[in-house]
Amino acid sequence: MPIQSICVYCGSQPGRDPAYIAAGRALGKSIAAHGLRLVYGGGTKGIMGAVAAGVLANGGQVTGIIPDFLVDMEATRHSLGQLDELIVTQDMHARKHAMFERSDAFVTLPGGIGTLEEIVEIMTWGQLGRHEKPMVFANVGGFWNPMLDLIDHMREQGFIHRAHLVRPMVIDAVEQIIPAILDQSDGKVAALGQEDVISRL
Repeated sequence: MPIQSICVYCGSQPGRDPAYIAAGRALGKSIAAHGLRLVYGGGTKGIMGAVAAGVLANGGQVTGIIPDFLVDMEATRHSLGQLDELIVTQDMHARKHAMFERSDAFVTLPGGIGTLEEIVEIMTWGQLGRHEKPMVFANVGGFWNPMLDLIDHMREQGFIHRAHLVRPMVIDAVEQIIPAILDQSDGKVAALGQEDVISRL
């Protein structure tokens, strides 16, 4: 199945390291450069806004999916009008389902509890055999290392079954994320260094 859309999970806040916003913009630019559509949580602030801005500034297409109660918290209504497609859902469950259905791959930039919950759910669905879509941790500045250590610990203690179905890529360099996803979707092994892609999961 060809990759046409990339779902990005990330924080609605900018975080304390300017590298997070820069990574969001760079990922958005890469998505647009490869002719792919961004599917994301609809926010126009923080890292979410940076990813969308990166896509739009480079001629790409953006689908924002946001529950009504979060519109004024995570976005500005004027900025939402700049998206190619906006879907307002009744609740978080509908939002996550719509994002999953419209996406061919998933990338997780730095974020908080909501971001963590989203990618963990996608990993869970993969473990249960509900999808085989590529999953990537964008490990900007080692942000996700504590999470990856926890997953290693759970696996070592026998709590991650069917581990062959839960193999997200861990990529440090943002510009290599989209090429790696496209390579994986073609059944190829991405020719990236061990320092960029860690097959620890």
